[in-house]
Amino acid sequence: MNTQRADRIQQWLEHDPDERTRAELSAVLERARGGDESALTELESRFQGPLMFGTAGLRAAVGAGESRMNRAVVIRASAGLASFLVDRVGPEPLVVVGCDARHGSEDFAADAAAVFAAAGCRAVRLPAQLPTPLVAYAVRELGADAGVMVTASHNPPADNGYKVYLGGRAVAGDDEKGVQIVPPDDARIAERIAAAPFADEVPRDPGAVTTADDAVLDGYVRRAASLRTGAGEGQDVSIALTPMHGVGLGTALRVLDQAGFPNVSVVAEQAEPDPDFPTVAFPNPEEPGAMDLLMALAAREGSDVAIALDPDADRCAVAVPTGAGTGDPLQDWRRLSGDELGALLGEDAAADPDRAGDTLACSIVSGRLLGRIAAQHGLTFRQTLTGFKWIARTPGLRFGYEEAIGYCTDPTAVRDKDGVSTAVRVASLVARLKERGTTVQDELDRLARQHGLYATAPLTFRVADLSLIARGMARLREHPPAELAGSPVAEFVDLAEGSPELLPTEGVLIRTEADDRVIVRPSGTEPKLKCYLEVVLPVAEGQDVPRAEAAERLRAISEQLREVVGL
Repeated sequence: MNTQRADRIQQWLEHDPDERTRAELSAVLERARGGDESALTELESRFQGPLMFGTAGLRAAVGAGESRMNRAVVIRASAGLASFLVDRVGPEPLVVVGCDARHGSEDFAADAAAVFAAAGCRAVRLPAQLPTPLVAYAVRELGADAGVMVTASHNPPADNGYKVYLGGRAVAGDDEKGVQIVPPDDARIAERIAAAPFADEVPRDPGAVTTADDAVLDGYVRRAASLRTGAGEGQDVSIALTPMHGVGLGTALRVLDQAGFPNVSVVAEQAEPDPDFPTVAFPNPEEPGAMDLLMALAAREGSDVAIALDPDADRCAVAVPTGAGTGDPLQDWRRLSGDELGALLGEDAAADPDRAGDTLACSIVSGRLLGRIAAQHGLTFRQTLTGFKWIARTPGLRFGYEEAIGYCTDPTAVRDKDGVSTAVRVASLVARLKERGTTVQDELDRLARQHGLYATAPLTFRVADLSLIARGMARLREHPPAELAGSPVAEFVDLAEGSPELLPTEGVLIRTEADDRVIVRPSGTEPKLKCYLEVVLPVAEGQDVPRAEAAERLRAISEQLREVVGL
């Protein structure tokens, strides 16, 4: 262990205000001093440098050290944010703090609010264990200057995080109120964090923290329930639902009931908050197997639609019946891709003359069908960098989404992805289709016949060694493919160089003469290299939608990419 790191570790131990993490780090340090190589490696991991704001704020495994999520990190982050806010807006900025049910969330939220209160802010705590969209809503509803949500969303159980929204006097326009921070504000806040005192020297005043009354949650429930559209009877729509061991169930049930959808069955094994997420390998509805219990319930109940919220309920996944009739829920139900649901909700938004805003937006890694939908309805279309901190600040936003099952369906109230309001939009769509005697799959086929089949698929490499991601990106840049699935590469764009439309970001874009598109980038929230594949096939009049052909083309491109990136 080098002297510099040893000094940082000792300094951290001396100023960590949490007895538990001090003991944890002391034990690792003692093993390292005894020559334990694994302990030395662990110390290096815990002291790689301070956590930095990424795609979704600060996020890391819970534990001791400057590179982990712990009370010391949260206290100093809150001190830095408070300093930034006081300088930006003047005395007594209003800050809303919420948290989910992950390990450490309650302590982290309590510390954050206490730091804000002691620093001259008006600190308001939302009731514990509520969905992330409540913080985004509260920032706009209360006119708050900032919001903090303690969550790691769909990350593995070991993780937690710290997400920052700005609003009120801290931003210039309404399109930015209640949106997550972006450069240069993230760097300015980081500078204040770096200049903050040691954690045990940061003042905290828990007695000056105010707890929000029921009005905020009640207002959110009323607003989300009001998104119900269509004249059909909601009682005729049967919904299977899971909160995936997270915090969304109570709020979602209230909202769906008030929206006129009381017929909801819940996956009992996943109903209560549990930070260990015992029934899933990863608490992410996108992961293989994560929705198996939900689809089994939907099959037993004969549901019209199955809806999964991720653990902090800001994302929403949907499964629909296939009509296969095999008796196997995994054959008789299928999860829609994020792009399929994005297209359905985008068409729904574009066709609704009462929806505010004139722009549909999605991240660059999402499918391109939304652009065709916008054009067909005479609306503006925008592509942004990945993450809702970019999508949600699109001027004139009517609807925005990213392929990772995140949907902003009511930007007037929640300028972020929101799984609960999405559930209402989905239930309303299913009800209208059922009234007409059609299905979600019929609607997807209709869009394909109108615009062409835009088929997408993910290819993800989860790694233990982060250097493999950098190596894979370097290999792709040095040896780009000449063709994909038999079509010559027409365009190879290094996204790190930026463009007039997009700021620089780590990634590459490949497009073929056949209009296949591939984007490769490191994940902003997990140790993954992610590839986003899209093929476009025409649909001949009177012919079936060529989904099998598209799937085979995506499979071929996926196999080539595995070889190219070397993972």
